[in-house]
Amino acid sequence: MKTRKLTLLGLLTAIALTIFLVEAQIPPLVPVPGLKLGLANIVTVFTVFALGSREGACVLFVRIFLGAIFAGFGTIFYSAAGGLCAILVTVLVKKILTKKQLWVAGALGAIAHSIGQMAMAIFITGTPALVVYLPVLIAASIVSGIFTGLCAQFLVNRGKLWKTILK
Repeated sequence: MKTRKLTLLGLLTAIALTIFLVEAQIPPLVPVPGLKLGLANIVTVFTVFALGSREGACVLFVRIFLGAIFAGFGTIFYSAAGGLCAILVTVLVKKILTKKQLWVAGALGAIAHSIGQMAMAIFITGTPALVVYLPVLIAASIVSGIFTGLCAQFLVNRGKLWKTILK
């Protein structure tokens, strides 16, 4: 990997990690466990569409690992399961979406993230009844995913800026 690209991926990972840690300090907007905006995913969606699928996955999983180190390992299994589902969906829809439809990738990735986290919660606790909470998570995921996808879309569509930086 070229030094310039590695440096850029390190910078994007640092930005995502910083956003994640700042968001973790914000009190929940609604009193529903597990709901948050997921603003660090703006960086992941941007990276997938601007640099590539492998690069986006690298940024995501390094951010998850470092986030667990800084914020506590208690949720790493949930984050990893949700992140894996989200990145797989994002990479798959990248092939059919245009750069004006990243909001769709954000929403679908957020839904997949919630499904992955719920599957991990059911696996860890052995409580299949948790699935009744999934519609609430999916509804919130659609809203937050559209927002993060729109933010990533705005960034990706700033062509001149990124062509200069990415060269």
